[in-house]
Amino acid sequence: MDGDGLGELDERISGCRACPRLVEWREEVARTKRAAFADWTYWGRPVPGFGPHDAPLLIVGLAPAAHGANRTGRMFTGDRSGDVLFQALYDIGLASRPDAVSADDGLTLDGVRITSPVHCAPPANKPTPAERDTCRPWLVQELNLLRPTLRAVVVLGAFGWQAALPAFAEAGWEVPRPRPVFGHGARVDLGELAVYGCFHVSQRNTFTGRLTPQMLRGVLREAARTAGLNPFGSIRRAGDAPAS
Repeated sequence: MDGDGLGELDERISGCRACPRLVEWREEVARTKRAAFADWTYWGRPVPGFGPHDAPLLIVGLAPAAHGANRTGRMFTGDRSGDVLFQALYDIGLASRPDAVSADDGLTLDGVRITSPVHCAPPANKPTPAERDTCRPWLVQELNLLRPTLRAVVVLGAFGWQAALPAFAEAGWEVPRPRPVFGHGARVDLGELAVYGCFHVSQRNTFTGRLTPQMLRGVLREAARTAGLNPFGSIRRAGDAPAS
């Protein structure tokens, strides 16, 4: 068992069966698969957080993708949304490679952990409010375990924002009332913790230009600096030029 409790929490999350609709959906997807991944053995379980246990920066998404993390078993791994996110993290020196294809691809994160308020792939990428609330205790526990080192959080999308703010409150941070409104580039300071809003890295946003690579890198870079990280950190290979 790990000394800080996050490894144990991740194991408990991956065995959760609390939401019947989500259990049925994720397991059905894992059985039927997508033709392009017919030779894969899908994970088909809740997907725990990914990244170092002493991360000062946390990224909060929405939920695993049916043929992405639900297939690979790692957050944002194996889908186009993850390609956008990991490319941006690589560009600012916080990921060891610009893509994520499988849980054993060697990808490492520097000072960044990734999680979500809902840990099971939902139909149509839309968890219900009840499913969001049922899953919230997992996020609260993760926040409590990360609290000694956590200094900044980037929340991807309005759903994640609405789910994360109550979790911060339950974890002991003082969240302003009325609750701050989501917006790209929004910043809310909860004492020693800075929370940033960022449009989600969904294909709907990235294909239409609502979220550009420059916009994503800008929020991640600011949050990284607030967290005390060097946004052109040690992972980047010698000679690589940082992206603008």
